[in-house]
Amino acid sequence: MVARTEANAFSLFASPVFLAAFFSWFIAQLLKTIIDIFRRKRTRGGLLVETLLWKTGGMPSSHSSLVTALAVAIGFQEGINSSLFGLALFYGILTIRDALGVRRAAGLQARALNALGQQLQEEGRAEFAPVKEVHGHTALEVIVGMLLGLFIALGFSIL
Repeated sequence: MVARTEANAFSLFASPVFLAAFFSWFIAQLLKTIIDIFRRKRTRGGLLVETLLWKTGGMPSSHSSLVTALAVAIGFQEGINSSLFGLALFYGILTIRDALGVRRAAGLQARALNALGQQLQEEGRAEFAPVKEVHGHTALEVIVGMLLGLFIALGFSIL
């Protein structure tokens, strides 16, 4: 039983669905890191690793890239009439909607709250600890992420 489980675990790395999803996420994060280096002139290794592995928001959307690649690859593997494709499609729509709408709106509200709190603190009217600004995505960041996921999934599914 253990040998069979190990063989199945390694077969995951040969799955076009897994490979498309993983590489779409990784390439999106890598592009985000490269863009961040040029935009902010960051060169400290710790910041680069943090951006590569954990940063949310920015160009391109790795969430959009991953869920698009997942849905497209599943569509090719299982067919667009399958329940699994339907699940992946609606999971993708939900994730993209969250990245574009809810998280972005929350980030903009947090930014406004931090500005107000800073102003009150400077005037001596209140002590204020800034809240975390969650970074959502612009429409362009989401579209580029989706296109990246689409092309990577096509590559793993067709080639």
